[in-house]
Amino acid sequence: QVRLVESGGGLVQPGGSLRLSCAASGNIFRFNAVHWYRQAPGKQRELVAGISSDDTTTFADSVKGRFTISGNKYEGTMYLQMTGLKPEDTAVYYCNADVWIANGANSEDYWGQGTQVTVSS
Repeated sequence: QVRLVESGGGLVQPGGSLRLSCAASGNIFRFNAVHWYRQAPGKQRELVAGISSDDTTTFADSVKGRFTISGNKYEGTMYLQMTGLKPEDTAVYYCNADVWIANGANSEDYWGQGTQVTVSS
């Protein structure tokens, strides 16, 4: 049984930083692709950042230059480093990973439980 566990959210002042973790538990081979989405109150869910199967990273225009992705797909732990946080970054952040299961023939899609990021003075 594979699960994604998210952590790292919290309350931070504008201009501050947080690092979100997306970690797999269970018998996986590696992450294939990982993406972070966020949903703010009264707004649609949006794609924030991601790393594709070929390790290409993408970022929403609103976070370019402020957010970066790091980690190790084979370890099953990826990080979204967020700097220069703004109040408009306030949202619940969700990790989504396409995961190659150990001894499996296919990848499977999993979602983390979400972590709250609040940027406020």
